[in-house]
Amino acid sequence: MSNTLQAIRGMNDILPEQMPAWHFVEDTLREVLSSYGYREIRMPIVEKTELFKRSIGEVTDIVEKEMYTFTDRNGDSLTLRPEGTASCVRACIQHGLINNQVQRLWYTGPMFRHERPQKGRYRQFYQVGVEVFGLEGPDIDAELLVMTARFWKRLGLRDVSLQLNSLGTVEARAAFREALVAYLRERFEELDTDSQRRLETNPLRILDSKNPEVQALLNDAPQLSDYIDEASRAHFDALRALLDAAGVEYRINPRLVRGLDYYGRTVFEWVTDKLGAQGTVCAGGRYDALVEYLGGRPTPAVGFAMGLERLIALLENQRAAFPDGAPQLYLVAMGEVAQREGLLLAESLRDALPWLRIQTHCGGGSFKSQFKKADRSGAHYALVLGEDEVARREAGLKPLRERSEQQTVAFDALAAHLQQLFGADAA
Repeated sequence: MSNTLQAIRGMNDILPEQMPAWHFVEDTLREVLSSYGYREIRMPIVEKTELFKRSIGEVTDIVEKEMYTFTDRNGDSLTLRPEGTASCVRACIQHGLINNQVQRLWYTGPMFRHERPQKGRYRQFYQVGVEVFGLEGPDIDAELLVMTARFWKRLGLRDVSLQLNSLGTVEARAAFREALVAYLRERFEELDTDSQRRLETNPLRILDSKNPEVQALLNDAPQLSDYIDEASRAHFDALRALLDAAGVEYRINPRLVRGLDYYGRTVFEWVTDKLGAQGTVCAGGRYDALVEYLGGRPTPAVGFAMGLERLIALLENQRAAFPDGAPQLYLVAMGEVAQREGLLLAESLRDALPWLRIQTHCGGGSFKSQFKKADRSGAHYALVLGEDEVARREAGLKPLRERSEQQTVAFDALAAHLQQLFGADAA
């Protein structure tokens, strides 16, 4: 048996060759969020367990079965965050960010759930979360959905569709819950084991069941839409009108409830059929009661989270092309004088062209071996220095990805030449 240590199951390394896809997605999301006026916030990975029990709900699958919870040396129960909304709300309350203020915030980072690992579902997974505090109208709900549609357009993402529903107020949902439970209790033996358990703990989640027999049973069940209060119905109708005006297509899914207790009124999911069972790419909704429930002042709130692994997997399924991140130049230097001058030349180029990706050869070796490494680096050009070139204050510029002749460029003209050479690709 090998003694080599391995990563924990469901917690994966992201290797250098995978990073261009991650950078492309993260940079695009950051640019779009900034263009809408959203600001970044960063929260700790570890929080007090009570935060998630109170916000997510003690009888949810996340709290009951999936959280990484431990007791620290002070005897406190701590948990690796399974999602970001509760942490963001806690931070806003703690630092007074939402006292009579509107906040548009976003964050990114790892989340942790002890689930059965499969494609698109991991025990450590990465999310981008977006939260808005202080706005209660349907216009901000619409902005979030229009903005996510812009994400997909900027990413070149296909095969995602929007599903919408309204959960109404807490009171409306409680009345529906009572009617649903009464209906299902009469058909208890027809439910699968998981739905029987949920009937006692979190019956609305039965609406999410993937079991076709359970879904067929729900066809004649009470409908949430019949219990929605008039204010929530008007909110939902106004949201739909705004999406129609913006040309954002959607489908109303009356069984969409989301898995967390804090949602009310608008809920939504962007879904795909290209990732097997893990079809939700982005999901969220309103949680107007959560801030007060966690100790803050009554504050309307809405937000969403998207899984980066699933976004990247979907783009890879489309065979999307990502910037390769390879160096543009690989500096090849032969001899001590050339190595010393090469180091100085590379630094002067980085000063003049901050966007330039230039890798300097280290470790010695012949010109032939250095050129092999230059080629393997993926660089577009080799910048060649020998003692003769140093004496003439010039460098060779040899193409590595096309058949053309090596050029000779003076040191003091090199920055301007490279700026012209790479043009639009400079940044």
